[in-house]
Parts: sequence; structure tokens; C-alpha cells
Amino acid sequence: MRPSFPSFLVSLLSLLCFSPYAAIANASPAGSIFNSRSDYHEQLILRPLPLSALLASFNFRSNTSLSAFEAHNFRFFPRSLGQILEHAGTRELHLRFSLGRWDAESWGARPWNGAREGGTGVEMWAWLEADTDEEADRKWLTLTNALSGLFCASLNFIDSTRTTRPVMSFQPEGNHIDANATNMHLLYGVLPHEVVCTENLTPFLKLLPCKGKAGIASLLDGHKLFDSSWQTMAIDIRPVCPEDGECVLQIEQSIDMVLDIDRSMRPRDNPIPRPPPAHDMKCNTSKPYHAHDTCFPTDSAANQDWSLSQIFGKPIKGTCPLTDPTVSPVCIQVPDSRIVFASDGAVEKKNPDQTSRCFDFPAENDFEIFFPAPEAQDGSAVIEHLVKPETPLLYAERSFTGHGQERGGVQTILRNPSPDQEVEFIYMESLPWFMRIYLHTISARVDGQPGKADSLIQEVYYRPAVDRARGTQLEVRMTVPPASTVFLTYDFEKSILRYTEYPPDANRGFDVAAAVITILNKDKNGGTGRNSRFAAYNLRTTTLLCNLPTPDFSMPYNVIIFTSTAIALAFGGMFNILVRRFVAANEGPENGLKKGVNTLKAKVAGMFKKGDKGGAAAIAPEEEEEEKKAE
Repeated sequence: MRPSFPSFLVSLLSLLCFSPYAAIANASPAGSIFNSRSDYHEQLILRPLPLSALLASFNFRSNTSLSAFEAHNFRFFPRSLGQILEHAGTRELHLRFSLGRWDAESWGARPWNGAREGGTGVEMWAWLEADTDEEADRKWLTLTNALSGLFCASLNFIDSTRTTRPVMSFQPEGNHIDANATNMHLLYGVLPHEVVCTENLTPFLKLLPCKGKAGIASLLDGHKLFDSSWQTMAIDIRPVCPEDGECVLQIEQSIDMVLDIDRSMRPRDNPIPRPPPAHDMKCNTSKPYHAHDTCFPTDSAANQDWSLSQIFGKPIKGTCPLTDPTVSPVCIQVPDSRIVFASDGAVEKKNPDQTSRCFDFPAENDFEIFFPAPEAQDGSAVIEHLVKPETPLLYAERSFTGHGQERGGVQTILRNPSPDQEVEFIYMESLPWFMRIYLHTISARVDGQPGKADSLIQEVYYRPAVDRARGTQLEVRMTVPPASTVFLTYDFEKSILRYTEYPPDANRGFDVAAAVITILNKDKNGGTGRNSRFAAYNLRTTTLLCNLPTPDFSMPYNVIIFTSTAIALAFGGMFNILVRRFVAANEGPENGLKKGVNTLKAKVAGMFKKGDKGGAAAIAPEEEEEEKKAE
């Protein structure tokens, strides 16, 4: 008999059951994407957001039995990725590609409770099976280099200076039955400066069974994805052992993006935004100053009509023939009062909570959705046609403090919106080695209360940096009281780099990875032990730009030019003195233009000499005759 789920996995599933995504999936009576045990299924969840934004969440999940994986029988699990995992001894892998910033103030809680979100750039962590730390480092290097080639990313630049070993922040999500704490090594790496683009999306789609040619993946286009305000691509691989079934190796691929509806609906041949004509403007007639010559534009956040073809440029090309038919391929989070038109043959199934609905459609037909703009009886827009965003458990902002090029500080503002519950979390930072933290300066204070509140900090794990060998690792376990704002601050010292270690854009600054905040979930007994908890919510702060003391790279150039000129002049003069032979001008051989001029003069002179000789020869006999006559 298989062992049951660990406590942290049960907690995770219970959290997902209360999330809006689980509510959408459970709307289908036949099954959901969370409890379906089929080999492959996919689902698209659309959720209109305030400020004319649309959240589109693509989820793809494939399962293969561990026995089939060990026998190299790949059906839905991608062979290219499976061979890399087996060669590197990887038991669990999580990979993130992210761009943009999630606006929690306007959009609310993050999708999937932040579990599939990463910091800006590329973020990766994995559990490797190894006997020693040195062996784990070698396997980590093999894994990063192989994934770098597979996903066309710079993962090979995740070296020892960008790799840490988290102690409190991450916990395994899979069921590792035959593993123990001694041979399981967790390694975490991040590249905040990595630019995510289309060359990373193409290998992502090639891992899918239908390769993006059919199903919801047919909507994924690089022009739309990377034109979004925020987007993240996630790959999670973990072993899962059900209570009454065989253990499977599960790969879950997800793409979440926030699209600007106005920008997405602009035609490609005329993408420049222009103000609409006066007769096409939508006015808010509820304003008292509304008149025929006065218009207050209405907020088109949830009241703009749009369709899938207008947002993504094309409809969904049927369904993938390999997907589970019991899971609805498309779900939408809109109230029942919102009218939604779908293609012919589509079956609409509304959720009992009256905030979402799902659609089933034939596999061979294209699927289209049209959202007409809702209007009230007086013609004004109705904002209530938008599902109210869920309030996140914690708001976080991070920034630099101080001035100068020698020292600085980091300030993180943590705000708890709950009026009656405190939030306990783990704050982790993976800093570059040239940011040397003064650990004695770390402190926490509550806004509005004098003095420090270091009692909020419960535990600190600090691993100092080694110059050019490893980065700084800081993990803080702390709490935020209800309806309070806490400032977490510390000071650091900036190191001076060698001039060869600066990038070409040195004056831009150096990217500092986002901080990872893992909000813990209390167990049923209300205990505080870390082993009895799992992440209830995850979020990342924004990345930072650290300005280091930068030398004037023009001065070495000027010195090189000046020195080269001086050496050239000195060496040239000395070389001429030692090598050349000085003679008088009339003794030297004639060459060049002077020789040509002298040759020309000689030829002209020769021609004149010939003429003089002929005249002299004719005059000579006459002179002789005159001399004879005189005699």
C-alpha cells in the first residue's frame, strides 16, 4: 500500500480548492484539472481585470508512470527533457521565465497564489540526488548547461556566484518516497538580467503533445505574449504518488499573462495609438456636468467589448485530440450577469458560485468567444460586471536607500491588509558577492510606532559571500501584525570590481535578483513549527539596480592613445637615426618626380642639340667659299 500524501501536499491541495482557479475547474461535474488522473489535459482561464486588463492563464499537465519513465517509454512526457533529468540525477525541477511587474494594488492576488511565478528574468531551483555537495554541484552544472541549450537561454551563466542553497524558503512539492535528507540537495539559481523572448517560447511549445498546432496552445504567439504587461512561463516536474494508484512523474507547464485590451486590439498595420473621434467616445452620462459639448470618458476596465480573435489575433483551433475530454478547455471568470457569446456547438456550464463559467466545444471546430460591452438603462457603464479581485495576503515593496558609491541600504516595506490575522513568512534574498551585508544592521520596525520591533524577526539564516566564489544568502523568518506596515532594513557595503569584470553597459548598474517571500500556512493545531507548514502564498518583489563605483573607462583609452603616440614618435626618430644613411643631396640617387623631370629635361635638350648640329652643317660650306673668294 502506497503511503499517503505528506502534510504539506495536503495543505497545498486544500488551498487550491479554495482558490478561484480550483472553483472554475470544479465547475465541471465530470472532473477537474486538479483531480483528473488522465495522462494529459489542458485548460485556459480568462479573468478580466481592472484598468482594461485581461489575465490569461494557460495550463498544461502531462503524467507518465515512473516505471514507464525508467524504461524510457515516453508518450506524453517530452523525451528531450526526460533524458536531461535522468542524466543529471534530478528528482524535482522548477523553472521560471518572467517579465514585467504584477500590480497587486489594482489586480489583486496573484494567479495560482503565486506558486507558478518567478522573479524578473530566469529563476530555477531543483532537488538533486547526490551523496556529497561536490557531486551535487557537478550535477547542477550539468543540468543548467543542458537546459540552457534546450530552452535557448543563458542558464549556463548560473555559476557558483549565482547559486544558493535555501534552508527555509522552499519545500519539495512531490512525493519522494525512497529519498532521505542526506542525499537530496536543493539548489537555487537566478539570472535577473536575462531577457525572455520568442526563442524561449518556441522550445516551450515543442514540449507539448500537440506542439501548439491545436488546442488552447494555438493562441500562444510571441507578438502577443511579449507585448503583455506581465507574463511568466513556468515548468514544474515532480513525482506524485496517489493513495490508490501507481506513482507518476508529472510535468506541469503554465503561461500566465496580463494583456492590455486596448493595446492588443490595435491593428498591426497601424499600431500607433490615436484618440478616437468625438462621436465614438463613450461618455459617462451619470456625471452632473455631462452635456452635448462635455464628455467625461467612462472607464473601459470591464465594459469594453472584445473577442478572442481581437485579443490574440485568431480563434482557438479546436482541441488537442490527446487531451482529457472531461476537463473543460476554456473557463472564464465573469459574473452570471455578464453576457458571453460563444461559437456554434459550444456548451456553456456555469459555476454554482455565479462568478465563473466553462465551455466545451467539438474538437474539430474553431472556438470563439465574444464579450459585448454591458450597459445600464441610462447608457452608463456598469463596473459591477467585473469579478472583484481577491485581496492578497501581503503587499511587498523593495528599494535602495542611502547615497554615495561606497555604502548603501535595502528597505523592504511589508503591509498586512488583514484587520485581524497576522502574517508569518520567510523572506529570502540571493545577493551578488559584491554586496556585503552588515548583519548587525538588520532591523524591523512598525510604521507609526517609535523604536525598533526586532521581536518580529524570529529566525535568521545568513551565509556570507566569498569574493568571486559565491553570493550572499539571507533568509529571515518574521511576522507582520494585523493591519500594520513593517519596514525591514539593513545596510551593505559595495565592493570595487576589476575593470575586466564590468559589463559593456557598466553605467547602467548591476541587476539584483528579486526577493522571494514565502507566506507560511498554519497547521490545524496552530503550531509554529516549520516542518508542519507549507507555502500558503508566494510573491516576488521587483528587481533592483545597484550602482557600483565605476571607473572612467575613457581615461585608460586616453592614456593608451597618448602613450602609443609618444612611443611612435620616439621609436620612429630613433629608428631613422639608426637605420638611415645621410649623404649630400647631389650624391644621392635620383628617384621619384625629380628623376622624371630630369629625364624630360634631358630629352628636350637632346632635341635642341640635334637641331643646332644640322644648321651648323649647312652654314659651314658657305663660309669656306667666302674665305676662298677673299683670298
